[in-house]
Amino acid sequence: MHTEAISYTVLGVTYVGYLALDASRSGPRPGILICHEGNGLGPQVKDRAHRLAELGYVAFAVDYIGGGEVLADMASMMARLGALRGDLDRVRTLARAGLDVLLARPEVDPTRVAATGYCFGGTFALELARSGAPLACVCGFHCGLATTRPEDARNITGKILVCIGADDPLIPPEQRLAFEAEMRAAKLDWRLYLYGNAVHGFANPDAGRLGNPAVNYHAPTDQRTWRAMRDLFDETF
Repeated sequence: MHTEAISYTVLGVTYVGYLALDASRSGPRPGILICHEGNGLGPQVKDRAHRLAELGYVAFAVDYIGGGEVLADMASMMARLGALRGDLDRVRTLARAGLDVLLARPEVDPTRVAATGYCFGGTFALELARSGAPLACVCGFHCGLATTRPEDARNITGKILVCIGADDPLIPPEQRLAFEAEMRAAKLDWRLYLYGNAVHGFANPDAGRLGNPAVNYHAPTDQRTWRAMRDLFDETF
């Protein structure tokens, strides 16, 4: 497997993403943009890139913190995410820059590209789709669904799948209902899967270390949502 840290500059700031691909394969193949959780591009994200590369995809994990940094404490993470949540144009610009790195790879078929994201990374991927980026599909895991520009859903070009814990207090039923209305209004091919006994962070084995009952790993849901994502990719590509 070939892995590589790739630096790129957006709005004067250097970001460091992570590429993984199976170098034994030849010819263009689907590319997957991975958008990390709020603390940064850590080991869990790189492991997901490796797993996708083993399945035959070119995986690129975007960095939206800067410098490839992984934030060590909750206060730093929330401050950084707060700034991003308040600047939707910046979020979309950062997401598009990461996508452009992936699209520039000669191993990638630019007509077969998807985005996935976890926690705020899922929100990040959805905003990339709302911006009109050429994505065949998007899959979000325990991601925020709200947006300040729901009318932009009409720009989405591909299928949408979001996987949410039914007991996630950070993504309440009202937010899910608003997302459903947004998807219907845009007449999209969309799915919203709810998983019982799961809260926020269900796909991250380290989530329980925060000591917050609203955020915890749930192995069955982690495995089920990974299969749901693979099913979406198989159908799309």
